[in-house]
Amino acid sequence: MAVCARLCGVGPSRGCRRRQQRRDPAETAAADSEPDTDLEEERIEAGAAELGSECSGRSSSPSPPPRCSLLELPPELLVEIFASLPGTDLPSLAQVCTKFCRILHNDTIWRRRCREEYGVCENLRKLEITGVSCRDVYAKLLHRYRHILGLWQPDIGPYGGLLNVVVDGLFIIGWMYLPPHDPHVDDPMRFKPLFRIHLMERKSATVECMYGHRGPHNGHIQIVKKDEFSTKCNQTEHHRMSGGRQEEFRTWLREEWGRTLEDIFHEHMQELILMKFIYTSQYDNCLTYRRIYLPPSHPDDLIRPGLFKGTYGSHGLEIVMLSFHGKHARVTKITGDPNIPAGQQTVEIDLMHRIQLPNVENLCNFNELSRIVLEAQEQVRQEEQQQEGRTEDGEGSGPPTEVREPGNEGAASLKEEPVQFVLPVGVSSRNENYPRTCRMCFYGTGLIAGHGFTSPERTPGVFILFDEDRFGFIWLELKSFSLYSRVQATFRNADAPSPQAFEEMLKNIQSLTS
Repeated sequence: MAVCARLCGVGPSRGCRRRQQRRDPAETAAADSEPDTDLEEERIEAGAAELGSECSGRSSSPSPPPRCSLLELPPELLVEIFASLPGTDLPSLAQVCTKFCRILHNDTIWRRRCREEYGVCENLRKLEITGVSCRDVYAKLLHRYRHILGLWQPDIGPYGGLLNVVVDGLFIIGWMYLPPHDPHVDDPMRFKPLFRIHLMERKSATVECMYGHRGPHNGHIQIVKKDEFSTKCNQTEHHRMSGGRQEEFRTWLREEWGRTLEDIFHEHMQELILMKFIYTSQYDNCLTYRRIYLPPSHPDDLIRPGLFKGTYGSHGLEIVMLSFHGKHARVTKITGDPNIPAGQQTVEIDLMHRIQLPNVENLCNFNELSRIVLEAQEQVRQEEQQQEGRTEDGEGSGPPTEVREPGNEGAASLKEEPVQFVLPVGVSSRNENYPRTCRMCFYGTGLIAGHGFTSPERTPGVFILFDEDRFGFIWLELKSFSLYSRVQATFRNADAPSPQAFEEMLKNIQSLTS
């Protein structure tokens, strides 16, 4: 506080209390009888007293040269200075003195903080009509709910999901992202709002549930901890339709699957009913979200990591995350199904074992492809055994001499001449519109399991890099092909603060379903 006193000019301009007591006790008593209107003013006076005691101890030394005080600056210059500071520092600055506190009521300062820290580009002047200031928007909306901004995975049984909470105008909105309708993996993502938060009055922010077809209604948000929050609808009757459960089910099939009840009457009806029940019951009750991050990128990565949408068996389209981890790449499920739940690592790519596909004529033969993949699997097994043997003998844990480092595959992979690619006869694909050329192929393993994630096991397969935005995987045991296309949507506040934080996040979401 002594520093604050010097900056504000309190010591030199008003004098130190101890010095006042020595010079004129009567004047000091009169000053003490004045009412204290601000507790922080007493703290500033205490700081000034400390400064005065320091000065009295050096009374014989020459007086220091006069210092310029911030209080002597014009108010408009102080407004410009304060507007450039982080909004979280401004409340402390307001406690320095009454002049600073008065200046910090200027909405120009808070308008700039809303724009620079949270990207609010709306004309905030229209808030004056409702009596809500930019300072209210910053303190009671943006700053209060800053911990829920970013990318999240809802805890909806094995199905998961993708939620992006962003500042949208004068609202904070939670957008649920959905993959396109099966099997159109190249189509853009679909999205719909689940909740929104805004200031209806100056007292507090209002949370509204957007689920259902009857418009916004009252909801509640609770921030459990930094990387977890929950939502609850307080008016679940707004989720119901006038036609009852049957109309709700038909509407859900049309919106989520892009199909009618008659189209899929004989396909997975029991599973669809279960999915609808889980979704409805979750949104009717409390729904928990856990933070996820986009994977960090490195120049040596095979392609740019990120989110992809693609096919998986008979469960329609899913959202996955491709990330790179040294000698391996991983495909983690953001959305899941009753067999492989969200959070599980569905595919692992061994970047140390590239596969040379045969020519198109031989590639059509599934047995030829199977032979190549199984040879790669045997090589990997032998190298792992050698590695374990050296570790037991105390020879270190370095890679075998014949294994090369990934090097600059990221820079070279997309420069290689593409080769023709066709699916072998007998391999099923939900999307026949797959690319007919590819750049590189690697040995990998895919995770398969029974209903309820029973008896999970990793089986061999082929990772196919088509281009910067598309890859595929052939499941050898299932004789099926999955095609994935990059999610082109931009997600705000989704970058990991560090590679370690991203790795920890992957472990956390996988442990929830293990």
